[in-house]
Amino acid sequence: MTPEDDAGPPPGAVPHGWQRPGAEPAWAQGWWQGADRWCASPNHGIRPPGMALELAVIHSISLPPGQYGGLDVPALFLNRLDTGAHPYYAGLVGLEVSAHFWIRRDGEIWQFVDVRRRAWHAGRSSWRGRENCNDYSVGIELEGLEGERFERGQYQALVPLLQALRSRWGIAALSGHEHVAPGRKQDPGPGFDWTALQQALRPSAAVCAAGERLPWDFPGEGPVALGGTTASA
Repeated sequence: MTPEDDAGPPPGAVPHGWQRPGAEPAWAQGWWQGADRWCASPNHGIRPPGMALELAVIHSISLPPGQYGGLDVPALFLNRLDTGAHPYYAGLVGLEVSAHFWIRRDGEIWQFVDVRRRAWHAGRSSWRGRENCNDYSVGIELEGLEGERFERGQYQALVPLLQALRSRWGIAALSGHEHVAPGRKQDPGPGFDWTALQQALRPSAAVCAAGERLPWDFPGEGPVALGGTTASA
């Protein structure tokens, strides 16, 4: 089945929570079985033919800004947000956006778009001279606000998600929205602890589907080998 053939979780997909003993959670096509919820957003498209996935873009979002625990973020991604419910939402009328994943403050992971599809998360963007990051990236939203800190449970959820994306899809490069859209976006901002994430990922021994051991590639640093040494700048 090609990416154009389906948008939502496939019929007969592996039930949530299933995995082989000692194995990472399975993938059902482009839907990760390690997620806590699947909610198919209509906001996605086809990736360019032959486009490899290379980058995970980390975002932050909260609706209303700075308020946590509600369901207005998924409502936005599903085009169901009541734009009259808060003055801030007046600026969101007609907005159609999505991310592949959303991690709540308690670490619960929601998936909205099949990883093989192009979610609408980065907007006008560029990574290392390449425009249109949506074409070759996966978008991960953290419930939060730029400038504020994120919860321990969110990092604990983010690490296995990133490991799964690397193992299955070969994604080893990480960036913040602020790095691919400088001056236009500020998330996840200074409250996001890139050092802690780097330390958590470095011991990982995940291998991509092709059997290649990929170094992690952090913003402004270039690939970082599993042993902690810089492989290239």
